[in-house]
Amino acid sequence: MLYHASQMHPGKLVLIIGPSGVGKSVILKTLRDRHPELVFPRSATTRPRRHGEGDDLYRFVPEEEFSLWLSEGKFLETAQVHHGGRYGTLLGEIIPPIEQGKTVVREVDVQGFESIRKTPSFGKNGPYRLQTIFILPENEEQLTAHIQRRAPMPEEELRRRLQSMRKELKAASRTNAQVVNKEGGLEEAVREVEQLVVKGNEQ
Repeated sequence: MLYHASQMHPGKLVLIIGPSGVGKSVILKTLRDRHPELVFPRSATTRPRRHGEGDDLYRFVPEEEFSLWLSEGKFLETAQVHHGGRYGTLLGEIIPPIEQGKTVVREVDVQGFESIRKTPSFGKNGPYRLQTIFILPENEEQLTAHIQRRAPMPEEELRRRLQSMRKELKAASRTNAQVVNKEGGLEEAVREVEQLVVKGNEQ
């Protein structure tokens, strides 16, 4: 079924995409602090709750419940990270705010981006608007330094991460917009993302 612009729901889903270490989480935290009108849905996850962790970012569920929700089609997308806990984006945390005219902002990896943009809800002819923003590093050296600072690792693991990063960066051309997070230029990157997300609401 084809949907004309007048038939689409007034809200939208914004995906923030980019390789690990590029600064997505910091950009999202800044957006959350500055724009209470935006909706930041929680991820459902089967991983254990960490010390001092609340329920503001994650919805902690047992493996059995996660599997049941998956079989019932309650997820927009799911992923398993480093052979550990499973994570999923619940449709119930995405669709209702969009139908109320709100902007929902979600951080996803490239796999999640590719999955979501092909769904009936957010695909080319779907009823819900999708905006995708890819956060790029200034160069490979910058991202390599960030990865090593966050978690020093053996040379072989670093090489594997860099190969994965190069593959992920190829997805940037398939997004609506690209923002470069330059070294020392976080505020500029945040402003660019703000303009894309908020200005897009005014179109």
